[in-house]
Amino acid sequence: MPVISVPQAFNEEDLYVDLRPMLAQPLFLKCEGFNFAGSIKLKAATEMVESAERRGIIGRDSILVESSSGNLGVALSVIAASKGYRFFCVTDSRCNLATRLMMEALGSKVHVVSEAIAEGGLLGARLAFVRDLCAADPHCVWLSQYTNADNWKAHYYRTAPAIARGFPHLDVLFIGVGTTGTLMGCARWFRNWHRPVRIVAVDSVGSAIFGDPPGRRMIPGLGMSVRPPLLDEAYVDEAVRVEEADTIRTCRGLAMRGFLFGGSTGTVVSGAKNWLDRHDTRGLTPVAIAPDLGERYLDTIYQSNWVQGLYGEDVLLPDEPTEEEGRARRTGASEGVTF
Repeated sequence: MPVISVPQAFNEEDLYVDLRPMLAQPLFLKCEGFNFAGSIKLKAATEMVESAERRGIIGRDSILVESSSGNLGVALSVIAASKGYRFFCVTDSRCNLATRLMMEALGSKVHVVSEAIAEGGLLGARLAFVRDLCAADPHCVWLSQYTNADNWKAHYYRTAPAIARGFPHLDVLFIGVGTTGTLMGCARWFRNWHRPVRIVAVDSVGSAIFGDPPGRRMIPGLGMSVRPPLLDEAYVDEAVRVEEADTIRTCRGLAMRGFLFGGSTGTVVSGAKNWLDRHDTRGLTPVAIAPDLGERYLDTIYQSNWVQGLYGEDVLLPDEPTEEEGRARRTGASEGVTF
């Protein structure tokens, strides 16, 4: 029976979903959202903060500062509240409302950047704001998830060994990419394992991580508008790109089976299925990492009018009602009352 005194002490490490019945392909999904921050980012946040403490970078008067599209911001909010630090998160207009409210509920200050800059887009604007904050106040400590090696070390020490324990015959590992901390930590660890593991990075269309031109991305989590400094492509065997419409279809399809996952997870599962559909999977043991759960996406991915407004009705699943039909059902305006 786990008994803890700080929230970062708990993370369910050994929960997997067998997706074969849903995908008609073998795939085990490692669920990383069962902790007090709700995502895999709790590991990186913990490692970065505790490493900075050991090196004397953080003191009692420090203000932790970070740029985040959401999940790391929540994780740092949890840790800051637990340790008595102040935390200032710089995010942008794509950040889910629920995520911003969670950070504020935990005592953090949140600044939302709404205007992109020519070089770097919204991320560039966020980073510029962080630099200005740090220049103006010497108490500010920028952990810099984009360049901090402790980001990938968290997954080298924890995520990869946990997967290896559960799947000693692992063949393929699918990992979503943003800062590439999870990717680089796991890829480095498995490079020296007892058997070869194919590392497949899953990115969003519109991301510039692997050299593509940056484009519109409305779902926070995966992808970046610039190449991440932590990335070393020598450790990556292959990269697949996923359209956001496919992310949404996958998330909503999984929800129809009772599994409410976040946008990052929908992207990873969609990319993994695409890869598996193109390869011989007989005797293959594939694992994908699910970074987050879906509650924070209820007003975006799981809201039909948001989806239709950005991507059109074709993104909805065939048996899903449109927003108008759903509203009629909820109010009983259609003939009879349908559930």
